[in-house]
Formats: sequence, C-alpha cells, structure tokens
Amino acid sequence: EVQLVESGGGSVQPGGSLRLSCATSGFAFSDAHMAWFRQAPGKRVEWVSNINPDGGTTNYAASVKGRFTISRDNAKNTVYLQLNSLKVEDTGVYYCQKLGLATRGQGTQVTVSS
Repeated sequence: EVQLVESGGGSVQPGGSLRLSCATSGFAFSDAHMAWFRQAPGKRVEWVSNINPDGGTTNYAASVKGRFTISRDNAKNTVYLQLNSLKVEDTGVYYCQKLGLATRGQGTQVTVSS
C-alpha cells in the first residue's frame, strides 16, 4: 500500500522559513519522480515543484522559484521542501505525491500571516 505522510507545516510570519518532509512507503522510492503540490483555501490544487529519482533535476513553479528548494533522501524514502522567504500567498495545505499516482497524503498546513 502506497503511503505518504507529510509533516513540518506550521504558522510563520512573512519572511519566515519552514522545512516540509514527506515520508513514503509502499513503492520503489528511489525510482520515483516526486512532486509537491499545494492548495490554498478556495483555490485549485497548484503544482509547486518536482524532483527526478536521483535528485539531479528539479523544477519549480514561477511563484516559488528562488525561495523554495526540493530535495530527497533515497536512503530514508523521504522528500523535502525547504520554504524560505515565505509570503502570505504561500498559505495552504501542502501535499507530496509520486508522479503518475493519484495517491497523496493528508497534507501539512502552512500558514503565513503577520
């Protein structure tokens, strides 16, 4: 059974930082392209970033490029998302997902407010 468990969210002020983690099981993580998505209240799910299996290729949405960093640890079956210089508009529930699978975890809430 595929499982993804996100953690690390919280409430921060604008300009703050958070590090999200997504622990996975049930599939060959080291062969998987992984991605982070987010959903703000009342808005559609938005792709944030993705990373290839060896971590050598990453992509970012224009809205987060230069502020967020995706990474992975294949020995721990975990993908991370470092969020820096957070803005109010970054508020939402963040999910990780194996590309090609519909399964996602419960998400982790990120709230940015002053």
